Amino acid sequence: MTRRILLTAGLALAIAAPALIPGWRTQLSYLLMMIVFALTWDLLGGQMGYNSFGNIVFFGVGMYACAVVQRDLHLSYPATLAIGMAVGAVLAVAVAAILGSGMLGLRGHYFAIGTLGLGIAAGELASGWQFVGAGGGMVPPQYPGARGGRETFFYYLCLGLVIVTFAAMRWLYAGRFGLAINAIRDDEDKAEAMGLWTTRYKTAAWCVSALFLGIAGAILGNISGFIDPRETAFAGSTFGVWMVLMAILGGKGTLWGPVIGAVVFHVMKELFWTYLLGWQRVALGFLIVVIVIFFPVGILGWAREKWPEKFGHLVEETVPAEARG
Repeated sequence: MTRRILLTAGLALAIAAPALIPGWRTQLSYLLMMIVFALTWDLLGGQMGYNSFGNIVFFGVGMYACAVVQRDLHLSYPATLAIGMAVGAVLAVAVAAILGSGMLGLRGHYFAIGTLGLGIAAGELASGWQFVGAGGGMVPPQYPGARGGRETFFYYLCLGLVIVTFAAMRWLYAGRFGLAINAIRDDEDKAEAMGLWTTRYKTAAWCVSALFLGIAGAILGNISGFIDPRETAFAGSTFGVWMVLMAILGGKGTLWGPVIGAVVFHVMKELFWTYLLGWQRVALGFLIVVIVIFFPVGILGWAREKWPEKFGHLVEETVPAEARG
């Protein structure tokens, strides 16, 4: 009951946020996108045990696909945005399915390094492709509404994506799919020996991540107003790394951990950029070190170890020696 009340209160606060703090609507939209990043990465890195640094590829594919549709399809803005989001999602899933057949045959650090190369290669290809603006980037069409309406529109669009992503992950983890990817994480060889078709589940998990990242890329490209191949679309050194750190910070392999990690990380990052301008990257690097060293199990994992009874874990009481005698 308490959890339901907190969830309802949090949702109500999120819906009312644009009216309560209108000057922070764009920052809040980015925060919501960070939650999508963390949730989608944790599907592979946390639930399945495959640490990917290439998920940024699907984000960039969705961003460019939507921008091209908006540029070349001469319809109203809402129509081109909706079609662009759909095309971006489909292309991102198609890329994940194609790459998954080869990349997901790798394991451990080989898979991590291979996916890192994918993100770098995608950025280089986009920076040399004139159809998408090459190194000069692209400028998506601007939202045609009244002043202030743009920020509110994209905030609620991002909020809707977060809700759908979270609900989809919760549903997947609660069923056979969740058990299968957890079995792959625990011992893939045993899972295969038991008859589990691991390649199918691994590819499906990557496709689910790509679906939501493709939509996120389409939305964020319109929010930013400019698409640079290396700094925005295939920003592996920022978005690509941050999605990993946020999931680890909150507690990977959990449902709420990536959400908590995304909120904490984004708030800290904004504080650094506001109050430590010039030293913000140094502070962010120090934060990364702190996360890796002091929060190896994440905030949620640390809380579970400290207060296990709050999470429904059985705590055995220590019986004094004189009482046992």
